[in-house]
Amino acid sequence: MSWLDIVGIGEDGMEGLSREARALVEQAEVIIGGDRHHNLAPNVTAERVAWPSPFDAMIDKIRSYRGRRLVVLVTGDPLWFSVGARITKWIPAEEIRFHPQLSAFQWASCRMGWSLADIETLTVHGRPAEQIIPYFHPGAKLLVLTRDRTSPATVARLLATRGYGGSRLTVLAALGGLREERFEGIAEGWNIEVPDFHVLAVECVAGEEAGEGARVLPRTGLPDCVFANDGNMTKQAVRALTLARLAPTRDQMLWDIGCGCGSVAVEWMRGAPEAYAVGIEPRADRREFAMTNAVALGAPKLRLIEGEAPAALDGLPAPDAVFIGGGLSRETIEASLNALKPFGRLVANAVTLEGEAVLTQAHAAHGGELTRIGVAHAEPIGGPGGKLTGWKSAMPVTQWFLEKGAGS
Repeated sequence: MSWLDIVGIGEDGMEGLSREARALVEQAEVIIGGDRHHNLAPNVTAERVAWPSPFDAMIDKIRSYRGRRLVVLVTGDPLWFSVGARITKWIPAEEIRFHPQLSAFQWASCRMGWSLADIETLTVHGRPAEQIIPYFHPGAKLLVLTRDRTSPATVARLLATRGYGGSRLTVLAALGGLREERFEGIAEGWNIEVPDFHVLAVECVAGEEAGEGARVLPRTGLPDCVFANDGNMTKQAVRALTLARLAPTRDQMLWDIGCGCGSVAVEWMRGAPEAYAVGIEPRADRREFAMTNAVALGAPKLRLIEGEAPAALDGLPAPDAVFIGGGLSRETIEASLNALKPFGRLVANAVTLEGEAVLTQAHAAHGGELTRIGVAHAEPIGGPGGKLTGWKSAMPVTQWFLEKGAGS
Protein backbone atom coordinates (compact mmCIF):
# COMPACT_ATOMS: atom_id res chain seq x y z
CA MET A 1 0.00 0.00 0.00
CA SER A 2 1.38 3.42 -0.98
CA TRP A 3 1.95 6.02 1.74
CA LEU A 4 4.52 8.34 0.14
CA ASP A 5 3.83 10.84 -2.66
CA ILE A 6 6.77 12.13 -4.70
CA VAL A 7 5.74 15.12 -6.78
CA GLY A 8 7.76 16.58 -9.64
CA ILE A 9 7.54 20.35 -9.86
CA GLY A 10 8.82 22.73 -12.53
CA GLU A 11 9.67 26.39 -12.85
CA ASP A 12 5.97 27.17 -13.31
CA GLY A 13 5.40 26.00 -9.72
CA MET A 14 1.97 25.05 -8.44
CA GLU A 15 0.27 26.26 -11.64
CA GLY A 16 2.04 23.58 -13.63
CA LEU A 17 0.92 20.66 -11.45
CA SER A 18 -1.92 18.35 -12.30
CA ARG A 19 -5.10 18.74 -10.29
CA GLU A 20 -4.28 15.63 -8.25
CA ALA A 21 -0.67 16.63 -7.54
CA ARG A 22 -1.65 20.17 -6.59
CA ALA A 23 -4.25 18.88 -4.15
CA LEU A 24 -1.67 16.59 -2.54
CA VAL A 25 0.73 19.49 -2.00
CA GLU A 26 -2.00 21.80 -0.67
CA GLN A 27 -3.30 19.15 1.75
CA ALA A 28 0.07 17.80 2.88
CA GLU A 29 1.02 17.83 6.54
CA VAL A 30 4.76 17.58 5.78
CA ILE A 31 6.66 18.62 2.65
CA ILE A 32 10.31 17.60 2.14
CA GLY A 33 12.34 19.35 -0.53
CA GLY A 34 15.18 21.69 -1.36
CA ASP A 35 14.96 25.44 -0.92
CA ARG A 36 14.12 25.84 -4.60
CA HIS A 37 11.24 23.34 -4.36
CA HIS A 38 9.78 25.05 -1.31
CA ASN A 39 9.96 28.42 -3.07
CA LEU A 40 8.06 26.98 -6.04
CA ALA A 41 5.22 25.88 -3.73
CA PRO A 42 4.42 28.93 -1.55
CA ASN A 43 1.27 29.55 0.48
CA VAL A 44 1.05 25.97 1.72
CA THR A 45 0.44 25.31 5.40
CA ALA A 46 2.44 22.06 5.68
CA GLU A 47 5.48 21.67 7.90
CA ARG A 48 8.53 22.41 5.74
CA VAL A 49 11.51 20.07 5.94
CA ALA A 50 14.80 20.64 4.06
CA TRP A 51 16.79 17.83 2.49
CA PRO A 52 18.94 16.33 5.24
CA SER A 53 22.47 15.16 4.59
CA PRO A 54 23.83 12.53 4.09
CA PHE A 55 21.31 10.73 1.89
CA ASP A 56 20.85 7.84 4.35
CA ALA A 57 19.61 10.38 6.88
CA MET A 58 16.97 11.52 4.39
CA ILE A 59 15.57 7.98 4.12
CA ASP A 60 15.29 7.76 7.89
CA LYS A 61 13.63 11.18 7.94
CA ILE A 62 11.10 10.13 5.28
CA ARG A 63 10.28 6.92 7.14
CA SER A 64 9.76 8.86 10.37
CA TYR A 65 6.77 10.64 8.79
CA ARG A 66 4.97 7.47 7.74
CA GLY A 67 1.31 7.75 8.73
CA ARG A 68 1.13 11.48 8.02
CA ARG A 69 0.22 13.18 4.73
CA LEU A 70 3.77 13.41 3.36
CA VAL A 71 4.91 14.89 0.03
CA VAL A 72 8.46 14.89 -1.29
CA LEU A 73 9.05 17.60 -3.90
CA VAL A 74 11.62 16.99 -6.64
CA THR A 75 12.46 18.58 -9.98
CA GLY A 76 10.59 17.39 -13.07
CA ASP A 77 10.43 13.63 -13.53
CA PRO A 78 11.10 11.90 -10.16
CA LEU A 79 12.57 8.82 -11.86
CA TRP A 80 14.93 10.37 -14.45
CA PHE A 81 18.29 11.18 -12.82
CA SER A 82 16.31 12.30 -9.80
CA VAL A 83 16.09 11.57 -6.11
CA GLY A 84 12.96 9.48 -6.65
CA ALA A 85 14.97 6.71 -8.23
CA ARG A 86 17.37 6.68 -5.28
CA ILE A 87 14.53 6.52 -2.77
CA THR A 88 13.25 3.30 -4.39
CA LYS A 89 16.50 1.59 -3.38
CA TRP A 90 15.37 1.85 0.28
CA ILE A 91 11.58 2.12 0.04
CA PRO A 92 9.71 -0.34 -2.24
CA ALA A 93 8.19 1.27 -5.34
CA GLU A 94 4.75 -0.14 -4.50
CA GLU A 95 4.73 2.06 -1.38
CA ILE A 96 5.23 5.22 -3.46
CA ARG A 97 3.00 7.21 -5.79
CA PHE A 98 4.94 9.21 -8.39
CA HIS A 99 3.53 12.38 -9.94
CA PRO A 100 5.85 13.43 -12.81
CA GLN A 101 6.23 16.84 -14.37
CA LEU A 102 8.02 17.54 -17.65
CA SER A 103 11.68 16.65 -17.18
CA ALA A 104 14.54 19.06 -17.77
CA PHE A 105 15.61 16.84 -20.69
CA GLN A 106 12.19 17.21 -22.34
CA TRP A 107 12.23 20.97 -21.94
CA ALA A 108 15.80 21.21 -23.24
CA SER A 109 15.24 18.93 -26.24
CA CYS A 110 12.25 21.04 -27.28
CA ARG A 111 14.21 24.28 -26.91
CA MET A 112 17.06 22.82 -28.99
CA GLY A 113 14.80 21.10 -31.52
CA TRP A 114 16.47 17.74 -30.82
CA SER A 115 14.75 14.38 -30.73
CA LEU A 116 15.33 12.74 -27.35
CA ALA A 117 15.58 9.36 -29.11
CA ASP A 118 18.65 10.55 -31.03
CA ILE A 119 20.78 12.13 -28.31
CA GLU A 120 22.55 11.22 -25.06
CA THR A 121 21.00 12.31 -21.76
CA LEU A 122 23.67 12.54 -19.07
CA THR A 123 24.34 14.01 -15.64
CA VAL A 124 27.32 15.44 -13.82
CA HIS A 125 25.21 16.46 -10.83
CA GLY A 126 26.98 14.96 -7.82
CA ARG A 127 29.25 12.93 -10.12
CA PRO A 128 32.68 13.46 -11.69
CA ALA A 129 32.32 15.41 -14.92
CA GLU A 130 34.90 13.15 -16.63
CA GLN A 131 32.36 10.35 -16.89
CA ILE A 132 30.82 12.04 -19.95
CA ILE A 133 34.09 11.76 -21.92
CA PRO A 134 33.18 8.41 -23.58
CA TYR A 135 30.27 10.18 -25.29
CA PHE A 136 32.47 12.68 -27.15
CA HIS A 137 32.52 12.02 -30.88
CA PRO A 138 31.99 14.18 -33.99
CA GLY A 139 28.35 15.14 -34.36
CA ALA A 140 27.27 13.86 -30.94
CA LYS A 141 24.51 15.79 -29.21
CA LEU A 142 24.46 15.70 -25.42
CA LEU A 143 22.06 17.04 -22.82
CA VAL A 144 23.74 17.27 -19.44
CA LEU A 145 22.24 17.90 -16.02
CA THR A 146 24.83 20.05 -14.26
CA ARG A 147 26.04 20.61 -10.72
CA ASP A 148 26.14 24.41 -10.70
CA ARG A 149 27.32 27.45 -12.65
CA THR A 150 30.87 26.04 -12.89
CA SER A 151 29.84 22.94 -14.85
CA PRO A 152 29.79 24.45 -18.39
CA ALA A 153 33.38 25.63 -17.98
CA THR A 154 34.41 22.19 -16.71
CA VAL A 155 32.76 20.43 -19.65
CA ALA A 156 34.20 23.00 -22.07
CA ARG A 157 37.70 22.27 -20.77
CA LEU A 158 37.21 18.51 -21.16
CA LEU A 159 36.08 19.03 -24.75
CA ALA A 160 38.84 21.46 -25.68
CA THR A 161 41.67 19.32 -24.30
CA ARG A 162 40.43 16.39 -26.42
CA GLY A 163 40.32 18.27 -29.70
CA TYR A 164 36.65 19.30 -29.55
CA GLY A 165 37.23 22.97 -28.80
CA GLY A 166 34.83 24.04 -31.58
CA SER A 167 31.91 22.31 -29.89
CA ARG A 168 28.83 24.46 -29.39
CA LEU A 169 27.55 24.85 -25.82
CA THR A 170 24.08 26.13 -24.95
CA VAL A 171 23.07 26.79 -21.35
CA LEU A 172 19.30 26.63 -20.82
CA ALA A 173 18.39 28.13 -17.45
CA ALA A 174 15.10 28.03 -15.49
CA LEU A 175 13.36 26.12 -18.27
CA GLY A 176 9.60 26.60 -18.43
CA GLY A 177 9.56 29.54 -16.06
CA LEU A 178 9.29 33.31 -16.27
CA ARG A 179 13.06 33.64 -15.65
CA GLU A 180 14.08 31.32 -18.50
CA GLU A 181 17.40 32.32 -20.11
CA ARG A 182 19.68 31.02 -22.85
CA PHE A 183 23.47 31.43 -23.14
CA GLU A 184 25.51 30.22 -26.13
CA GLY A 185 29.21 29.89 -26.92
CA ILE A 186 31.93 27.45 -27.94
CA ALA A 187 34.04 25.22 -25.74
CA GLU A 188 37.38 26.82 -26.60
CA GLY A 189 37.73 29.87 -24.37
CA TRP A 190 34.33 29.53 -22.71
CA ASN A 191 34.03 32.30 -20.07
CA ILE A 192 30.29 32.98 -19.86
CA GLU A 193 28.69 33.54 -16.45
CA VAL A 194 25.54 31.44 -16.06
CA PRO A 195 23.02 30.72 -13.28
CA ASP A 196 23.41 27.68 -11.04
CA PHE A 197 20.20 25.94 -12.15
CA HIS A 198 20.36 24.96 -15.82
CA VAL A 199 20.72 22.20 -18.41
CA LEU A 200 23.74 22.13 -20.70
CA ALA A 201 23.34 21.21 -24.37
CA VAL A 202 26.49 20.18 -26.23
CA GLU A 203 26.99 19.73 -29.98
CA CYS A 204 30.35 18.01 -30.37
CA VAL A 205 32.51 19.45 -33.16
CA ALA A 206 35.90 17.86 -33.81
CA GLY A 207 38.87 20.04 -34.68
CA GLU A 208 39.72 19.90 -38.38
CA GLU A 209 43.24 21.30 -38.15
CA ALA A 210 46.17 18.90 -37.89
CA GLY A 211 47.44 18.49 -34.38
CA GLU A 212 44.22 19.45 -32.63
CA GLY A 213 44.00 15.93 -31.23
CA ALA A 214 40.33 15.02 -31.78
CA ARG A 215 39.86 11.26 -32.07
CA VAL A 216 36.91 8.95 -32.48
CA LEU A 217 37.38 6.39 -29.73
CA PRO A 218 35.25 3.27 -29.29
CA ARG A 219 33.72 2.47 -25.92
CA THR A 220 35.86 -0.70 -25.81
CA GLY A 221 38.76 -1.78 -28.00
CA LEU A 222 40.73 1.42 -27.38
CA PRO A 223 44.14 1.73 -29.03
CA ASP A 224 47.06 0.99 -26.72
CA CYS A 225 48.56 4.45 -27.27
CA VAL A 226 45.81 6.21 -25.30
CA PHE A 227 46.86 4.48 -22.06
CA ALA A 228 49.70 5.73 -19.88
CA ASN A 229 51.67 2.56 -19.11
CA ASP A 230 55.09 1.04 -18.52
CA GLY A 231 54.78 -1.44 -21.40
CA ASN A 232 53.14 -4.09 -19.23
CA MET A 233 49.50 -4.16 -20.25
CA THR A 234 46.82 -6.29 -21.89
CA LYS A 235 47.20 -5.27 -25.53
CA GLN A 236 44.34 -4.07 -27.71
CA ALA A 237 43.45 -7.27 -29.60
CA VAL A 238 43.58 -9.48 -26.51
CA ARG A 239 41.81 -6.82 -24.46
CA ALA A 240 38.95 -6.73 -26.97
CA LEU A 241 38.50 -10.50 -26.71
CA THR A 242 38.74 -10.28 -22.93
CA LEU A 243 36.03 -7.59 -22.71
CA ALA A 244 33.79 -9.59 -25.03
CA ARG A 245 33.93 -12.45 -22.51
CA LEU A 246 33.51 -10.20 -19.47
CA ALA A 247 30.44 -8.61 -21.10
CA PRO A 248 30.17 -5.15 -19.44
CA THR A 249 26.62 -4.64 -18.16
CA ARG A 250 24.80 -1.74 -16.53
CA ASP A 251 25.32 -1.43 -12.75
CA GLN A 252 27.59 -4.49 -12.58
CA MET A 253 30.89 -4.78 -10.69
CA LEU A 254 34.23 -6.02 -12.04
CA TRP A 255 37.24 -7.17 -10.07
CA ASP A 256 40.37 -6.43 -12.12
CA ILE A 257 43.05 -8.45 -10.34
CA GLY A 258 46.58 -7.31 -11.13
CA CYS A 259 45.07 -4.36 -12.98
CA GLY A 260 48.38 -2.74 -13.98
CA CYS A 261 47.59 0.45 -15.91
CA GLY A 262 43.88 -0.28 -15.62
CA SER A 263 43.16 -0.85 -19.31
CA VAL A 264 40.61 -3.64 -18.78
CA ALA A 265 38.89 -1.93 -15.83
CA VAL A 266 38.65 1.37 -17.73
CA GLU A 267 37.14 -0.27 -20.80
CA TRP A 268 34.72 -2.25 -18.63
CA MET A 269 33.44 1.02 -17.14
CA ARG A 270 33.24 2.67 -20.57
CA GLY A 271 31.40 -0.35 -21.94
CA ALA A 272 28.12 0.03 -20.01
CA PRO A 273 26.33 2.82 -18.09
CA GLU A 274 27.02 2.83 -14.36
CA ALA A 275 29.37 -0.18 -14.59
CA TYR A 276 31.85 -0.18 -11.71
CA ALA A 277 35.29 -1.69 -11.23
CA VAL A 278 37.74 -2.38 -8.43
CA GLY A 279 41.37 -2.70 -9.46
CA ILE A 280 43.75 -4.69 -7.25
CA GLU A 281 47.38 -3.75 -7.88
CA PRO A 282 50.38 -3.99 -5.50
CA ARG A 283 52.62 -1.49 -7.33
CA ALA A 284 52.13 2.21 -6.61
CA ASP A 285 53.46 3.35 -10.01
CA ARG A 286 50.95 1.17 -11.85
CA ARG A 287 48.09 2.33 -9.65
CA GLU A 288 49.08 5.88 -10.59
CA PHE A 289 48.96 4.93 -14.27
CA ALA A 290 45.54 3.35 -13.71
CA MET A 291 44.05 6.41 -12.04
CA THR A 292 45.51 8.72 -14.70
CA ASN A 293 43.91 6.57 -17.40
CA ALA A 294 40.61 6.32 -15.56
CA VAL A 295 40.23 10.09 -15.33
CA ALA A 296 41.49 10.80 -18.86
CA LEU A 297 39.30 8.17 -20.51
CA GLY A 298 36.05 8.74 -18.67
CA ALA A 299 36.05 6.16 -15.87
CA PRO A 300 36.82 8.36 -12.83
CA LYS A 301 34.95 6.09 -10.39
CA LEU A 302 37.54 3.32 -10.69
CA ARG A 303 38.44 2.19 -7.18
CA LEU A 304 42.03 1.05 -6.67
CA ILE A 305 43.17 -1.31 -3.92
CA GLU A 306 46.78 -1.73 -2.85
CA GLY A 307 47.60 -5.39 -2.29
CA GLU A 308 47.89 -8.84 -3.79
CA ALA A 309 45.23 -11.45 -4.37
CA PRO A 310 43.78 -13.46 -2.81
CA ALA A 311 44.30 -11.60 0.50
CA ALA A 312 43.31 -8.21 -0.97
CA LEU A 313 39.95 -9.59 -2.08
CA ASP A 314 38.61 -9.92 1.47
CA GLY A 315 35.74 -7.55 2.16
CA LEU A 316 35.24 -6.37 -1.43
CA PRO A 317 31.72 -6.18 -2.88
CA ALA A 318 30.76 -9.41 -4.65
CA PRO A 319 31.67 -9.16 -8.34
CA ASP A 320 29.56 -9.81 -11.42
CA ALA A 321 32.75 -10.38 -13.41
CA VAL A 322 36.40 -11.06 -12.59
CA PHE A 323 39.47 -10.54 -14.74
CA ILE A 324 42.77 -12.01 -13.59
CA GLY A 325 45.57 -10.42 -15.57
CA GLY A 326 48.26 -10.57 -12.89
CA GLY A 327 48.92 -12.45 -9.68
CA LEU A 328 47.47 -15.61 -11.20
CA SER A 329 47.31 -18.57 -8.81
CA ARG A 330 45.01 -21.46 -7.95
CA GLU A 331 44.11 -19.72 -4.67
CA THR A 332 43.12 -16.51 -6.48
CA ILE A 333 40.95 -18.45 -8.92
CA GLU A 334 39.17 -20.31 -6.11
CA ALA A 335 38.58 -17.13 -4.12
CA SER A 336 37.22 -15.38 -7.22
CA LEU A 337 34.88 -18.23 -8.09
CA ASN A 338 33.55 -18.37 -4.54
CA ALA A 339 32.84 -14.63 -4.54
CA LEU A 340 31.41 -14.45 -8.06
CA LYS A 341 27.66 -13.86 -8.29
CA PRO A 342 25.38 -16.27 -10.20
CA PHE A 343 25.68 -15.70 -13.96
CA GLY A 344 29.06 -14.07 -13.26
CA ARG A 345 31.95 -14.29 -15.73
CA LEU A 346 35.59 -15.05 -14.96
CA VAL A 347 38.39 -14.47 -17.48
CA ALA A 348 42.03 -15.25 -16.72
CA ASN A 349 44.92 -14.61 -19.12
CA ALA A 350 48.42 -16.09 -18.98
CA VAL A 351 51.55 -15.66 -21.12
CA THR A 352 53.95 -17.86 -19.12
CA LEU A 353 54.14 -21.64 -19.03
CA GLU A 354 53.61 -21.53 -15.28
CA GLY A 355 50.45 -19.44 -15.68
CA GLU A 356 49.22 -21.68 -18.47
CA ALA A 357 49.61 -24.69 -16.17
CA VAL A 358 47.39 -23.00 -13.57
CA LEU A 359 44.72 -22.31 -16.18
CA THR A 360 44.91 -25.88 -17.52
CA GLN A 361 44.31 -27.21 -14.01
CA ALA A 362 41.42 -24.78 -13.49
CA HIS A 363 39.85 -25.89 -16.76
CA ALA A 364 40.15 -29.53 -15.75
CA ALA A 365 38.60 -28.84 -12.33
CA HIS A 366 35.82 -26.44 -13.28
CA GLY A 367 35.22 -26.65 -17.02
CA GLY A 368 34.71 -23.52 -19.06
CA GLU A 369 36.63 -22.69 -22.23
CA LEU A 370 40.38 -22.67 -22.80
CA THR A 371 41.62 -20.62 -25.75
CA ARG A 372 45.03 -19.83 -27.24
CA ILE A 373 45.21 -16.32 -28.71
CA GLY A 374 47.91 -15.45 -31.23
CA VAL A 375 48.33 -11.98 -32.72
CA ALA A 376 50.79 -10.84 -35.37
CA HIS A 377 51.41 -7.34 -36.74
CA ALA A 378 52.94 -6.35 -40.07
CA GLU A 379 56.27 -4.56 -39.55
CA PRO A 380 59.19 -3.52 -41.76
CA ILE A 381 61.86 -6.19 -42.07
CA GLY A 382 65.30 -5.00 -41.05
CA GLY A 383 64.09 -2.02 -39.01
CA PRO A 384 62.06 1.12 -39.73
CA GLY A 385 63.93 1.81 -42.97
CA GLY A 386 63.30 -1.62 -44.46
CA LYS A 387 61.50 -1.81 -47.82
CA LEU A 388 59.93 -5.20 -47.18
CA THR A 389 57.26 -6.11 -44.66
CA GLY A 390 56.78 -9.23 -42.60
CA TRP A 391 54.72 -10.54 -39.72
CA LYS A 392 55.94 -10.13 -36.16
CA SER A 393 54.11 -12.29 -33.65
CA ALA A 394 53.33 -11.19 -30.11
CA MET A 395 53.64 -13.68 -27.28
CA PRO A 396 50.66 -16.06 -27.39
CA VAL A 397 48.08 -15.67 -24.63
CA THR A 398 46.24 -18.55 -22.99
CA GLN A 399 42.78 -17.50 -21.89
CA TRP A 400 40.40 -19.38 -19.60
CA PHE A 401 36.76 -18.35 -19.47
CA LEU A 402 34.04 -19.60 -17.15
CA GLU A 403 30.46 -18.46 -16.69
CA LYS A 404 29.00 -19.30 -13.30
CA GLY A 405 25.66 -21.06 -13.24
CA ALA A 406 22.50 -19.71 -11.64
CA GLY A 407 22.69 -22.07 -8.68
CA SER A 408 26.46 -22.08 -8.24
